[in-house]
Formats: sequence, structure tokens, C-alpha cells
Amino acid sequence: MTKPRIVIALGGNALGNTPAEQLEKVEHTAEVLVELVKQGNEIVVTHGNGPQVGMINKAFELANEADKKIPLIPLPECGAMSQGYIGYHLQQKIGKKAVEAGENWPVASIVTQVEVDETSAAFQNPTKPVGAFLSEEAAKEMMEADPTVKFVEDAGRGWRRVVPSPEPMRIVEIDAVNNLVNAGFIVVCSGGGGVPVVAEGKGLKGVPAVIDKDFAGELLAEKVEAQTLCLLTEVKHVAINYNTPEQEDLKDITVSEAKKLCDEGQFAPGSMLPKVQAAIRFVESGAGRVGIIGALSDAANAINGLSGTRIHADS
Repeated sequence: MTKPRIVIALGGNALGNTPAEQLEKVEHTAEVLVELVKQGNEIVVTHGNGPQVGMINKAFELANEADKKIPLIPLPECGAMSQGYIGYHLQQKIGKKAVEAGENWPVASIVTQVEVDETSAAFQNPTKPVGAFLSEEAAKEMMEADPTVKFVEDAGRGWRRVVPSPEPMRIVEIDAVNNLVNAGFIVVCSGGGGVPVVAEGKGLKGVPAVIDKDFAGELLAEKVEAQTLCLLTEVKHVAINYNTPEQEDLKDITVSEAKKLCDEGQFAPGSMLPKVQAAIRFVESGAGRVGIIGALSDAANAINGLSGTRIHADS
């Protein structure tokens, strides 16, 4: 009998903001993931990397300020570093929890490239903030030195670099992911939305951009032919009229209902909106597919329909 295949998309609350905090949080995250496998599921894991890639980027910026012999590291390389660093921690802790459960499931993480369209309008309108806050003078100096780099003033907190956020088109290493999953591996991949790349001659080159991790997770779920996309965050349910006396938790909604709520502006851009949109896209990608948004702490119940918000096709 074929096991249900689930893509688990971990939000930032699963990883923390520092190496020490990440190790502590990943311990609990791994326990949750192993429980899902014990229940008879195949899982593919993806994750955010905002704090981690920002930390790596800032470290090289500060090092370069102190010693110009230390080069600045391009954003694609920072993303690849964060995938390796996070994947390493997840591999360790998932492996440990599996052994504690009396199992010996193999775990592998893949530094994953995701192809984007270089002609996308997103490249003409960078919107995603990355890296450290700078003074206006420092930001303008960097823009003069490199006209391809754009900084904007950020809510009185300083100037910050912004980069494009294009749509994911193709997961370059998807065959490797599928081969490993089919061989019984728990696979960690597409971290932070993947390293964005574009075609160059017969190969690929990295570009300074950030792919939305929820949309990249949705594409991953399609390409591994998962039945469920589970987007885990800090809250147990998607809510409407959020943070008001009229707040209402949603437990089971159709794609049509979810689209209507998106159009009404019920979900915050950059927070819950992309998660709902990713779930909608996944449900519409194939018959019988379900999107779930719920809390990491209650993931097993969410998968079993006892918690979380389930988004499914119209009957």
C-alpha cells in the first residue's frame, strides 16, 4: 500500500533566530516530524531561512567593513550557505529522534536551486528587504559603487537593501529529491524558497533575489506528487477579522471560499496571505489534493483533521 506523501513547510518559529536557539527549536521540530512518519506518512521538508540568511549576509558585510580583504558574499551564496546550515541541524535532530523511536530512517538535505524568469516584472520592482540596516550615506555609497543594487528607507529604522521576489518556475534538483523520497529518505530541500537561478548558456547562474518560500513549497508539493501540503506556522488556524473582537477561526473551507476571503483582504500580505494562496494553488493542481495551514506544535492533529485550517476543492 502506498504511503500518503506530505510536504511539510516549516515557518520561522520552527528554527529560531540564532544558532543556539535553532538547535533548541529543531529538537522539538524533529520530534513532530518523526511522529508524522511513525503515523505512516512519507514526508518532504522545506523551511524558511529569513533570520539565517540575514545573519550570514550581515556577518560578511561587517567583516568587509572591518577588513576590505574579506569579500562581500553574493546573496545566492548566502542562501546556499543557509540551506546547508539549516539542513545539517534538521538531519542531525531528525536522525536522533528516529533512533529514539526505534527506527533508522535515512535523512538527506539538498542544496536546492529554483529557476526563475529573468524577464519577470519582479526584477524591475525589487520589494523584498534583506541584510543589515545602513545609514543613508552608506546606502547611497553602495548604490553609486554598484548601480544594480537598490536600497530604500525602511520605516525610520535606516536604509535596507531590497531585492526582487520572482515566482518559482522549476526546481532544478527535483529528480534527486524524488529519487531519495522513493528510496525511503526523509528529504529536506528548497530551503528559503531555493537559491534563485536563471539560465545562462548551457548552465545556470544565481541571481540576487528571494523566492517566496510558500510558493516554492507549493511547487515542490506538486512535483513530488504529494497528496497534502502542510504549511506550519505559529497559529492553529487561519482566522478572519484577525486580532479583533470578531475574530473567527477557519477550520474547513473550499477553494472558492478561500479566494473570496483573499479578495476581501482578510489575510495579511507577507504573512498569512501567501500561505492561503499557496494552499489554493496546490489544491487546484490536481484531484484530491488538500492544503493545511496550522501550528507546528499541533502538526499531527492538523494532518489528521483535528486541528488547523483545511483548504480543499469545491464539491
